[in-house]
Amino acid sequence: MKTSKVMLLLGLLLLMVIPSTIFAQSENQRPAYITVTTGHWNMDYENFDRKEWIAVEKEFLDKVAKKNEFIIRSFIFLHRFTPDNTEIIFVNTYSSWDNIDKASQRNNELAKEAWPDEAKREEYFKKRNAYYADTHSDEIYVPIAGAKMLAPSDKEMIWLVVKGHFAFPEDGSRKEFDTLSKEYLDNVINKNEYIKGYYQHGHAWGADRTEYVRAFVIESMGDLDKMGKRSTELFKEHWPDEAKRKEFGKKMSKYFTGKHGDYIYTSVPELTK
Repeated sequence: MKTSKVMLLLGLLLLMVIPSTIFAQSENQRPAYITVTTGHWNMDYENFDRKEWIAVEKEFLDKVAKKNEFIIRSFIFLHRFTPDNTEIIFVNTYSSWDNIDKASQRNNELAKEAWPDEAKREEYFKKRNAYYADTHSDEIYVPIAGAKMLAPSDKEMIWLVVKGHFAFPEDGSRKEFDTLSKEYLDNVINKNEYIKGYYQHGHAWGADRTEYVRAFVIESMGDLDKMGKRSTELFKEHWPDEAKRKEFGKKMSKYFTGKHGDYIYTSVPELTK
């Protein structure tokens, strides 16, 4: 197996579903679930202005989301290179399944507190909703151990999202998988200086139970290629013997279908909790 093929298979690394400190703010705020809503821009909206849109969304963030004790973190991501340029991704993290519903109820309460006058409240949400189409989709994921935490920053970052699929091999075992995964994470992902943050999620609720999502956070589009080359270098450094590399790749490959898709998004730091 050539190194490039091994790297592709390793690109689908999956650890067993163990809650981790992904996006954590403190030890007592470890998320157990992540909701991902894929919305779409209203393409008929006239005179769109990014600053005005951010101002409208930031008003909701400051008055509602940041005050909602059931939401640990929240993020908004914009299309950079994906099959659909209308995509806008809303991500929230929660400490329990129950808190997903509680957060929704709390949002309604906080909205009424922020805009006690019903007419003004309706006016605000009409303005906010005008930016988006009516259609959207929802997925719920479980954080998986092995995150490389992104340092706090107000800088716009590039997020490469890789969606792969688990193969559920009959001759596989959690012990073997955990050992292989940890070795790769420790010696490639965590040592790659171009990877500023790394997160992985497993399916919890959605259309495909085999889905496995990884997110690589880098500083610029120019670092994408550098990240890949550096991972290949680190892979060869840790397994200098070609036979050992092939052996590792063969063991790991049985856990995955080999199929994956890549999506690139840009974060909106002004709209992050």
